Amino acid sequence: MSGRARLALCAWAATLMTSCALLPLVDPATWILQAALLLAAQSGVGAAARRVPLARPLTVAAQALVTLMLLTLVFARQQALAGLIPGPQAFQRFAELLRQGGDDIARYAIPAPLESDGIRLMLVGGVLVIGLLVDTLAVTFRSAAPAGLPLLALYSVAAGLSEGGTDWLWFLVAAAGYLMLLLAEGRDRLSQWGRVFGGAPRGPGPERSGGAVAPVRTGRRIGAFALGIALVVPLALPTMNGGLLDSAGTGVGSGTGGGGTISAVNPLVSLRDSLNVDENRQVLSLETDSADLSNLYLRIVSLDDFDGTTWKPSKRHITAVPDDAFPTPVGLGPGVKREEIRTTVSAADWYAQDWLPMPYPPSGVRVPGNWRYEPVGMTLVGDHGQNTRGLSYQVRSLNVLPTAEQLAAAPQPPAALKREYTALPDSLPDVVSRTARDVTAGAANPYEQAVKLQEYFALNGGFEYDTQVKVGSGSQAIARFLRDKQGFCVHFSFAMAAMARSLGIPARVAVGFAPGSPQADGSVSVGLRDAHAWPEVYFEGVGWTRFEPTPTRGSTPSYTVTDTPGNSVPDPALPSRNAQTEPSTAPSASESCTAELKKVEGCASESAAAVPVSGGSGPKWYAVLAWVLGGLAVLLVPLAPMLWRLRARSVRLGAHGRSEADAAPHTLAVWQELTDTAWDLGILPQESQTPRRAAARIVRLGHLEPDAAAAVHRVADAVEQVLYAPRPRLTAGLTEDVHRASAGLRAGVGRRTRSRALFAPRSAVRVAWALSARWTAVKRRAAAARPTLRKASGQQG
Repeated sequence: MSGRARLALCAWAATLMTSCALLPLVDPATWILQAALLLAAQSGVGAAARRVPLARPLTVAAQALVTLMLLTLVFARQQALAGLIPGPQAFQRFAELLRQGGDDIARYAIPAPLESDGIRLMLVGGVLVIGLLVDTLAVTFRSAAPAGLPLLALYSVAAGLSEGGTDWLWFLVAAAGYLMLLLAEGRDRLSQWGRVFGGAPRGPGPERSGGAVAPVRTGRRIGAFALGIALVVPLALPTMNGGLLDSAGTGVGSGTGGGGTISAVNPLVSLRDSLNVDENRQVLSLETDSADLSNLYLRIVSLDDFDGTTWKPSKRHITAVPDDAFPTPVGLGPGVKREEIRTTVSAADWYAQDWLPMPYPPSGVRVPGNWRYEPVGMTLVGDHGQNTRGLSYQVRSLNVLPTAEQLAAAPQPPAALKREYTALPDSLPDVVSRTARDVTAGAANPYEQAVKLQEYFALNGGFEYDTQVKVGSGSQAIARFLRDKQGFCVHFSFAMAAMARSLGIPARVAVGFAPGSPQADGSVSVGLRDAHAWPEVYFEGVGWTRFEPTPTRGSTPSYTVTDTPGNSVPDPALPSRNAQTEPSTAPSASESCTAELKKVEGCASESAAAVPVSGGSGPKWYAVLAWVLGGLAVLLVPLAPMLWRLRARSVRLGAHGRSEADAAPHTLAVWQELTDTAWDLGILPQESQTPRRAAARIVRLGHLEPDAAAAVHRVADAVEQVLYAPRPRLTAGLTEDVHRASAGLRAGVGRRTRSRALFAPRSAVRVAWALSARWTAVKRRAAAARPTLRKASGQQG
């Protein structure tokens, strides 16, 4: 194996070894096999391009083009031409997947599910981009040391997201890959110096002479020692925090403790496992002066940005927590009955939540630590690692008690607010708005429409509460939920909010806890299964108002209960904790929505669309290989003349021997390169002319400057010398003379002629001539062999 081939293999291995640091982030880790295959194809294209050889920029361009085609084949083949050639629709698909992947990264806890095509594209595409950079630096430009920068960037992303305790192992693997790359380059460079660095054999006998040379052995020892220092020193220096091996974060909402925290960017993670836990661990303990516990929902954050796949919080400005009273909630008018309640909240020692659970709407809070206030959602978020672990705080909040008449008579909301909170993506299936119109037929106002939607999900729509439903994402997820009619709190709340928006009613989703269970000492215990999600609908004069579409979960607001006979909506006076007290395999009555409190305490990580439309796992490897080979054929056929011409130029002007026997072959090859270059640029060769007359013709027709003209004549003189001298001798500088003459010829023609000489060189016809000559020689040998066979046959007879 050549030195450059060995270096390319090491670059591939180093990229793959560093990519292993991403394995803990996604489950299952089968994506690494797909990345390895595509990375090998990318490296193979680079090796082939360098063997031609292509110019360095062309080599990188060929690898980038093939990489794009591979990603198109795997992730956007339905939007591409022939499933391989990307177009505008394919790039739109890439943008959609990247946006979805970013949302899924914010939504899922680690490890995230690989069923998300967005996450898979970010993983595989990121590895391919890093692999291209490493291959370009280490192999194409023969500089392995700077190739450590993209490898470091790849590892930094993995280390920054990982929460496990095996970061040292992935660092060791990544560092070993980089050291292997450096050693491969060093060995290749040492080999070019000759045997002087070979070192003495380790011992007598041929079996001991194949060991590594002394410099390579020394390099291995230095690398192993440096790697050991890199692993041991941080352990001896505990004050070195925040490095690549440190999982702690900084900044707003970055949790530093164990037990899992909710990101300040998105508090949602998968909650299905939490809903099915056997032990309903206590999360919060409340002491309150409220006489009605059924309305004591603890709100963590509101989700108001809906992209068709999931709901998430909008990016909003945060300020300092108000010292005194909070401002009046948006939309709440003076004519609505309200009462202020006081609640003391104590969080469990294991509960590390970045967002502060509070009754809504809060009118004041006293909380120790570093917290920031988001005015639109009226929520508090921890600053620089602050969370709720073991925290005790006091909240003053309003228990707003509107009447059905006030809600029914609510005027239109402000245009800006309505525009923001009724926005829906174009990808939302039509069945969502169609079902909403059918369900609310006959309603006289937005309030009646919202009540009908709530009753459709909770009472008369035939929906079932089921925590075993698989969560996911996708533009068709809500449609599948409406069809299958099975799900848990996220499905119901997200679907109702989307349907309300389709009717022009401002809506969002709140995440937090349903009312907990009263205890003998007068406190209220909020457990793991009380985590919940519910929709909030805006009515001018009242503000954001809670609804409860999830069957048998939470408590139904009194202002939404109708007087219809036979109405079996759950009693609003009964909090969710009455549904079930003992653990069981069936869904808990109060588990309306737990957000995997072991890691987070929010509800729902999926869009109401929690039922995903999962795509396939991608094409089979042999299909990918077939498409890659087909794509390469389509790409290389038009470029074949250019590639042959570049290869021929490299061979003719390349290295040559130094003996007199090498003089004629080298000189004649250089002369042929000069005449072919002139031919490509429009000066047809005339084989009948002597080298001196042919040189004069090239100078005249090419309008060469004196320096270039002199170079042409020096090459012609060298050709005559090797043709006619008794003992041909080598002439120095012929390669430089050809380069100088070629530059002069190109300077004398237009851009169109230069482009044609590059992509469609006339001299490429020599390939056809050579094939024709070989075919003629084969036929001649076959014809010469036939009489001999007949003669031998006669002798036998």
